Amino acid sequence: QVQLVESGGGAVQAGGSLRLSCAASGLTFSSYRMSWFRQAPGKEREFVAALGWSGSNTYYADSVKGRFAISRDNAKNTVYLQMNSPQPEDTAVYYCAARRRSGAYAVTQSYEYWGQGTQVTVSS
Repeated sequence: QVQLVESGGGAVQAGGSLRLSCAASGLTFSSYRMSWFRQAPGKEREFVAALGWSGSNTYYADSVKGRFAISRDNAKNTVYLQMNSPQPEDTAVYYCAARRRSGAYAVTQSYEYWGQGTQVTVSS
């Protein structure tokens, strides 16, 4: 049974930093492309960041480029999202997602597995 478990969310002040983690089990982690999405109240789930199997190729939404960094540790079956200088508009539930097949990395339908999400609240 595949599980993706996010952690590290919480409350942070604007301009601070936060690191989210997503621990995967039940799959061959190194064979999966991993991503982070987020969903704010009343809004659709949106793409945040993605990376390939080795972590050498990364992709970011324009809204977080230069502030957030995605990385992975295949030895620990974990993907991370380092959030630097978060702003109130980054407040959302953050989800990690995994996909083995190729496809559009920013599209939710491309992903086979999802975590349960972790809440991030940024105060001004």
